[in-house]
Amino acid sequence: MTNLVPIGRALISVSDKTGLLELARVLAGLGVELISTSGTLMLLRTAGLSVRDVAEVTGFPEMMDGRVKTLHPNVHGGLLALRDDDEHLVAMAAHGIEPIDLLVVNLYPFEETVAKGADPATCIENIDIGGPAMIRAAAKNHRFVTVLTDPVDYDGLIHELQARDGATSLKFRQRLALTAYSRTAAYDSAVASWFAAALDDPAPRYRSFAGKLVQPLRYGENPHQAAAFYTDGSNRPGVATARQWQGKELSFNNINDTDAAFELVAELGPDPACAIIKHANPCGVATATTLVEAYRRAHNCDQTSAFGGIIALNQPLDAVTAEEIVKLFTEVVIAPNASEDARAIFAAKKNLRLLTTGALPDPRTRALGFRQVAGGFLVQDRDVGQVLPADLNVVTRRAPTERELADLLFAWTVAKHVKSNAIVYARDGATVGIGAGQMSRIDSTRIAARKAQDMAETLGLAAPPTQGAVVASDAFFPFADGLITAAEAGATAIIQPGGSLRDDAVIAAADARNLAMVFTAMRHFRH
Repeated sequence: MTNLVPIGRALISVSDKTGLLELARVLAGLGVELISTSGTLMLLRTAGLSVRDVAEVTGFPEMMDGRVKTLHPNVHGGLLALRDDDEHLVAMAAHGIEPIDLLVVNLYPFEETVAKGADPATCIENIDIGGPAMIRAAAKNHRFVTVLTDPVDYDGLIHELQARDGATSLKFRQRLALTAYSRTAAYDSAVASWFAAALDDPAPRYRSFAGKLVQPLRYGENPHQAAAFYTDGSNRPGVATARQWQGKELSFNNINDTDAAFELVAELGPDPACAIIKHANPCGVATATTLVEAYRRAHNCDQTSAFGGIIALNQPLDAVTAEEIVKLFTEVVIAPNASEDARAIFAAKKNLRLLTTGALPDPRTRALGFRQVAGGFLVQDRDVGQVLPADLNVVTRRAPTERELADLLFAWTVAKHVKSNAIVYARDGATVGIGAGQMSRIDSTRIAARKAQDMAETLGLAAPPTQGAVVASDAFFPFADGLITAAEAGATAIIQPGGSLRDDAVIAAADARNLAMVFTAMRHFRH
């Protein structure tokens, strides 16, 4: 099998001109003949390089606003011809086809155009046709052709050519072919996803997802599992777009938990808020008049679980809050920004990762998520469901007070981010007990109350903080026992979806205990 292949002729046609002139000058210096198209051609010639117009190669001018320029046998024959096949060589000679040894192409910026909110006609004009066709042809013939689709790879090619006297190795070409096919697959996936969204089609016949590598990870959930982290190109503020100021590399579990924390805190409104996450579940969430107080109140929900957790803040990290946070062993802190003083305080904790995002994610933004199952995967919209006071249906004789209503809506928001079965006790804008991921709802109710009792003992409180609290349940109470347990813990108001066959019995149990209860008609399962 062919190994080293010298590069004698290169076709360059790029929309992203980053690093192009340096690469082209190196190629020209090695005696490589350059062929190019339209804007790329003009840039290279303006820089003083000798470049052939692709129209000279094809014998046809660019036409139809550039839609047709490289879709020609003289281009694709030059990319696809097998250099060790006599019939291919005869055909090339008979039709005047010259070999192309290097293809440098990056595609029309379709993803960026969509992200900017362009109109449909503009998006369609940014669907590249000739580029993917050439990339696929060159990648298929990687035994003889080198293909570059990303300026990130230019330096690697330059180093390869300088090290191998103007040639490339098979292993190098194979790696670039992998990148090339991955890029065209991701590009087509973006186009298909855009069409599905434009047509409001939740279930197109074929569905694909694509991403760009952020970093390989040391391992996955466990050390024996390989893993990597990809971004989907949406630029949604969060862990995928964050700047890491310090600390060791994020792990798979760090990334998963940090995402859960930041998405939760983004839903808590404009007041200072803090969410502490452990194993993708909240163990303390609070709002307050200051960020440090929000952190303290969140921490006091479950200090034991908060150890080694992830902290998310909805406002820039300040020095006072930073001083408080460093008293506890914490894996990651994520916030929109951080002051210089706060960063200096964190710098003394070299293993503490600090991430800043510049903004909060919009919890109302629709997006798709997927989960693998044996032989396939499930796809659904992310949960953007929210309820307002006007959406609530008071089903008990007593309506919630103004304070209870505010706490009910807060607890409901937190419950949306707790693994089901989820029970959240809250009081005065802070969680005081959280029960997560249990097989029965009454167990979650009991666990949340027990955690609150434990914290009361730790903090030296005269009574458990569930006294006078409200309770949110992510799904309906199938029996009255869960509600009765919450009432025995001191809860005064309940928020739940409703819809059980035994709603009447649950409502009667609430009325018997003078509880206020509201139905949302919306469920928030999180598996």
